[in-house]
Amino acid sequence: MKLKYGVVGTGALGGFYGGKLAKAGHDVHFLLRSDFEHVKEQGLKVDSVDGDFLLQPVACYSSAQDMPVCDVVLVCMKTTGNHLLPELLKPIIHEQSLVILVQNGLGIEERLAQEVPHASVAGGIAFICAHKVGPGHVNHLDLGRLILGLHTSTGNKLLQQCQQDFEQAGVPAQLAENLGYIRWQKLVWNVPFNGLAVVLNTTTDQLMKQKETRELAHEMMHEVIFGAKNCGYDLDPDFADKMIRTTEKMTPYAPSMKLDFDNRRAMEIESIYTSPVQAARQAGFEMKKVAMLESQLRFIASQIEN
Repeated sequence: MKLKYGVVGTGALGGFYGGKLAKAGHDVHFLLRSDFEHVKEQGLKVDSVDGDFLLQPVACYSSAQDMPVCDVVLVCMKTTGNHLLPELLKPIIHEQSLVILVQNGLGIEERLAQEVPHASVAGGIAFICAHKVGPGHVNHLDLGRLILGLHTSTGNKLLQQCQQDFEQAGVPAQLAENLGYIRWQKLVWNVPFNGLAVVLNTTTDQLMKQKETRELAHEMMHEVIFGAKNCGYDLDPDFADKMIRTTEKMTPYAPSMKLDFDNRRAMEIESIYTSPVQAARQAGFEMKKVAMLESQLRFIASQIEN
């Protein structure tokens, strides 16, 4: 059975992962906002370390109301817009549809499953360095692995086929038995490097270059690992060292939160910081350094809003 895919949020992640599926011949439909006219006329361009490509024509739409009903919907927009999802998804899903949240943070699948109870819900954790550099233009710098995990009790067959479709499209993809474990694992990297890049106005390579910031990032990683452990997810303490080594080899990179800060957009503080801090606290563990970074980010966000 050939799946019909929808992509909600055609930025760096939606453009790359949806673009790879479409390039491989899959039926993919993209929802766009400000880039709609550009992509409709000039296509979707992806500059990638794995090989550049241009999709043209693109099945793109400026309104969810105009999209076809899809079997699988990849939600790739920032979690700051998740309050819009119930209305955006309503016209494009059927009773057996699977919605995959390819987003950062904690607790997002739980909220969507409550808001859209008739859909199957899964999470997608992307280990990738990519950003949008212009209208309908994505730059893929490094990595690209995608881990998929089911949240609801339904949707397993669709998720398995989705994983196979990604592999066929050249995207390393695997299925996770425990979505919560993988969510916390991704936070081990996201928490220190997203927030510190904003607070210190820098990039990953500069954070790694300085002994003090490198050690601080490492300490925060261990704090997240202990937070996860208290919440029932037994992450390997050595995973922090692995992430430090991975970041050392990584192409110099401004994390997504830093790009949001630079462009005066809302930052994903709630899902990446508040939710895990509260979850760990409820389990009896205080992530003190992470909570301090959350407070600093909220102060910075308030200055942008004002």
